[in-house]
Amino acid sequence: MSGMHRNRVSKRILSCRRIIQAMAAVFLNGYAAGFAQKRIFTGKTKAVCVPVLNCYSCPGAMGSCPIGALQAVVGGVHGRFPFYVLGTLMLFGILLGRTVCGFLCPFGLIQDLLHKVPHPRVNIPKRLDQCLRWLKYIILVVMVLLLPAFAGGITGVTPPYFCEYICPAGTLEGGIPLVLLNDSLRAIAGALFQWKVSLLILILAGAVLIPRFFCRYLCPLGAFYAVFQRFSFVQMKLDREKCVGCGKCEKICPMQVDVTKNINSPECIRCGECAKICSASAISIGIGSVEKNVEESL
Repeated sequence: MSGMHRNRVSKRILSCRRIIQAMAAVFLNGYAAGFAQKRIFTGKTKAVCVPVLNCYSCPGAMGSCPIGALQAVVGGVHGRFPFYVLGTLMLFGILLGRTVCGFLCPFGLIQDLLHKVPHPRVNIPKRLDQCLRWLKYIILVVMVLLLPAFAGGITGVTPPYFCEYICPAGTLEGGIPLVLLNDSLRAIAGALFQWKVSLLILILAGAVLIPRFFCRYLCPLGAFYAVFQRFSFVQMKLDREKCVGCGKCEKICPMQVDVTKNINSPECIRCGECAKICSASAISIGIGSVEKNVEESL
């Protein structure tokens, strides 16, 4: 694929990103009857593990959230190994890496839209920012894997700790709609629900002030996909011969990636904002196995 053709294809894909995000959100939560009937969808597709953070309890959800499914299998009575869930996540990790975060995740779309709200500029010191990014890996290992595996009670079944105590997507897509739609649930909603709503408000406020706040610091699914970032089929490319060193790409990056130093950083969600702002057309997105990154060949 020639560089010029790759750039044209890249720009067409990136220009449609918001449409793709919206279509993914509608497709994954397309059971409109669930809201009308005040119950969650229980059809056959609910056994299918989707590649993004999308609450199983959302009345419109058509599939299962991979993080919820992972906890359910690991923390079940028989303590089975989650071959299917991990296999699905690894497949998407190898194919797309964190492109899933940039193009397909409904909660990612919500964060992108919230950050468009007018707000004062917030700069997180680089050292603090780098430390906070490790939180998502800690949440993945401790709350998603270790606690469900080893913190079983008398029944041998452990609660889905991340879903129950942290997940803002679950609160927004599942908890709040179900509580609003069902009088019985409103009557029993207690301290845990109040905690989840309060945490959701904080995370949404964080997304207004800091682009992709949840993705940067708290999302265990993003942490999982980050492991496969370097090896995924979809890769960003920086043509150093065209790059003029203006720094616009790094200023606009929502994940504060050092684009000119490590364009395929584990933190990159491949949203393409860097490519869209590059006046020299030095940045593109494509299949990494077809054309290696320039910086890797130097």
